[in-house]
Amino acid sequence: MSAQDSEIGQPGTEAQDLLQALIRFNTVNPPGNELAAQEFLAEHLTDAGFRCELLGADPARPNLIARLGGANHGPATARGGDRGAAQDGGPRLCYLGHVDTVLADPSEWTHDPWSGDLADGFVWGRGALDMKSQVAAEVAAAASLAREGWRPARGELLIVAVADEETGGAWGARWITTTHPEKVRCDLLVNEGGGAVFEYAGRRCYGVCCAEKGVFRFTLTTDGVAGHASMPAMGDNALLKMAPVLQRLGARQPAYQLTDVSQALLRGLGEDPADPAGAIAQVRAVDPRLAVMFEPMLGVTFTPTRISASEKINVIPSRAELRVDCRVPPGLGEEEVRRGITEVLGEDGFRVDFTERVRGNHSAVRTELMGEISRWIAERDPGAEVVPIMLPGFSDSRHFREAFPECVAYGFCPHRHQPLMHSAPLIHGADERIDVRDVAFAAEFFRDLALRVLG
Repeated sequence: MSAQDSEIGQPGTEAQDLLQALIRFNTVNPPGNELAAQEFLAEHLTDAGFRCELLGADPARPNLIARLGGANHGPATARGGDRGAAQDGGPRLCYLGHVDTVLADPSEWTHDPWSGDLADGFVWGRGALDMKSQVAAEVAAAASLAREGWRPARGELLIVAVADEETGGAWGARWITTTHPEKVRCDLLVNEGGGAVFEYAGRRCYGVCCAEKGVFRFTLTTDGVAGHASMPAMGDNALLKMAPVLQRLGARQPAYQLTDVSQALLRGLGEDPADPAGAIAQVRAVDPRLAVMFEPMLGVTFTPTRISASEKINVIPSRAELRVDCRVPPGLGEEEVRRGITEVLGEDGFRVDFTERVRGNHSAVRTELMGEISRWIAERDPGAEVVPIMLPGFSDSRHFREAFPECVAYGFCPHRHQPLMHSAPLIHGADERIDVRDVAFAAEFFRDLALRVLG
């Protein structure tokens, strides 16, 4: 047995095998085709002692719900998944994941993206990081406990693997939380969004995702007068009026507006949240890559992504439209966005129309679940700390927070060996891969967390 094999251990080996098998199911979304992968996981968990259901609006794209209750919960029944809360009043702990992935071009990869190859100490393939590795670790941890005869002393353990996360969750988390909320109601939830270690100013830190930004996309419109393009001065070119708008958007972002999570992040890094500009300048001086990742967590951001004007090459456009992707921390909304537009662009020369309004979501920073995560990291990586972070994008956690406002939902899957700066560029990119030791590390975490929370 190699040193690496001894470090991985049995649950880690099981998680590695599950991950390789999951990668070999091509679940690129669209179209998804998650059925075979979900049936594979359901069989694995059923054999271990879980009660499993496959539910979906589309039979070819089901969601997996697997539950393990205490010994006093009685045998499985046809309606065993309909309980809204654990029968003994204890907490329901849910491990959430998705089995769909984004696309991949095999010509860009060192190993085929659906091979699940084990090479150089890594498992390679689409979904190795986002997020079949976490699903594999969650399932391996839960199955190993169940096979040993463990049952929660209080509460219930829930494994939920959903479809369709990569395109918004209409067939997955959003569907299941709105159509069958009683089946996935939970008190504590662990999902994707954090956990990869990073170093800052001599400190080892693990991010715990406590919040996700909302989306307030808008369109900026400039107006002019149409004319024949062969005579430039004949019209009033609306497209040219976009030039100063683009310059201003490229020059700056709105002023920082810190929330509880972003303040906790800066404090966790040892920086002063009362001076966010100075704090991010210090982060940039220490590691510019971290500044790129953390600065969007400090307030509203504007990113222009699409521009359109004349439909014909020989017509001076009378109207130009610029679409802006705007991300907003939880607790902030349209008022703060409009204030940011005025701050960055002024008030004249364009019109503003909002095309999408989705508020951000969050869970409290100081909770018992955060305490359990902090203690586990302190034990397994002495000297390391956890810091709250905010996801600039969003995950399926938002559907659970919306459906169950009292639920504490965090994004966390610990990676000790493959640091954040190595893994982040690989997500949705070519040669996505994960260190096998981190698959085992995560499996140990999910196993221990269930024991600590549920007894």
